[in-house]
Amino acid sequence: MEIDPLPNGSGSTAATTPEAAAMATSITVTSITAPSSKLSHLTESLKLEHQFLRVPFEHLKKTIRANHRAVEKEVSSVISSVTDVADSDEISKDDAILSLTSLVSRLQGIKRKLEEGSRTENLQAQRCRARLDHLESVDADNISEWSNVRLKRILVDYMSRMSYYDTALKLAESSNIQELVDIDVFQEAKKAIDGLRNREVGPALAWCADNKSRLKKSKSKFEFQLRLQEFVELVRAENYMCAIFYARKYLSPWGATHLKELQRVMATLAVRSHTECAKYKVLFEPKQWDFLVDQFKQEFCRLYGMTVEPLLNIYLQAGLSALKTPYCYEDDCTKEDPLSQDSFRKLAMPLPYSKQHHSKLVCYITKELMDTENPPQVLPNGYVYSTKALKEMAEKNNGKITCPRTGLVCSYSDLVKAYIS
Repeated sequence: MEIDPLPNGSGSTAATTPEAAAMATSITVTSITAPSSKLSHLTESLKLEHQFLRVPFEHLKKTIRANHRAVEKEVSSVISSVTDVADSDEISKDDAILSLTSLVSRLQGIKRKLEEGSRTENLQAQRCRARLDHLESVDADNISEWSNVRLKRILVDYMSRMSYYDTALKLAESSNIQELVDIDVFQEAKKAIDGLRNREVGPALAWCADNKSRLKKSKSKFEFQLRLQEFVELVRAENYMCAIFYARKYLSPWGATHLKELQRVMATLAVRSHTECAKYKVLFEPKQWDFLVDQFKQEFCRLYGMTVEPLLNIYLQAGLSALKTPYCYEDDCTKEDPLSQDSFRKLAMPLPYSKQHHSKLVCYITKELMDTENPPQVLPNGYVYSTKALKEMAEKNNGKITCPRTGLVCSYSDLVKAYIS
């Protein structure tokens, strides 16, 4: 049975030639492989977004708990007042009206707090929803744009951790990613950090009180360390009686679990702040406050499910781990290598050297790779340099080559080409 030709004049036959089949298969495989590789890369990228969802969720849970405690306390107080009025047999009409008016006023205050709390919870729930939508919106077609937004999120995270709040806020606003970053969470931490840097434990203790149940659940001893530091400051000020009363009120409850640390600090009442004994002298050093700042950051990040290191550092270290080699730390390291810069070297310090399966030859003169396009050449003294470098030297010196290491002078014709196997 014959098939009529198509209207445009091209015919189609039942039998397909091998060449056409191969071409069709190639096109199909190419069209499937490209998006598939992108989606695979995307899937791996999304595995790194744990903090992106965890932080707003933990913030929402904290707000709900705080609102619940506040309302429960107010309602209990109102119920107690109503019970007292109801049980009173000799209350006058005027006193009853006054009591009821006071109760109505308090109930209105509770209503306002409930409305404010509900608005805050809705905003935070909306932030969680916005982040879920952001993750769901990514696909193989817009992965470049999505990655650009993620880079801005990482930069805002770094600025917030480094206390550049104004700059972080401006970047978030200009990029319209306010709901995708956690500047307000880091501002909450700023109060405690600034207090500790000013040698005040009050803001940090207030933070511990707000998160007491969760810190207790994680067996944190940060509050105990704050109390110890406050005790040490009283000893430093030679206010010994206040230090004793303070220890009885705030440190004695920790005796069952941290007795050795408590005994060590209590001994400062005897040795005083001017002691030269290393065991006790360290307790009065200023670096103790830096230790408390670092400890607070760790507890804060653990509470919100954040990484202790900034995300920017983590991503940079992931890339540097593939570039780090012993050659990177030599004085003649090429400037194109990121690890030639001190800041990157410091960041890569704890990382292991990358495993190089194939050796690479780098020209001593140009710092460029020697390969088939730029093959190595051997001088009579055995030193090897790239063809590009030696040609440039010969052109400038009438065909003469001078070894930069030994000073040997030879002709370009004396060179021997080396082959990389």
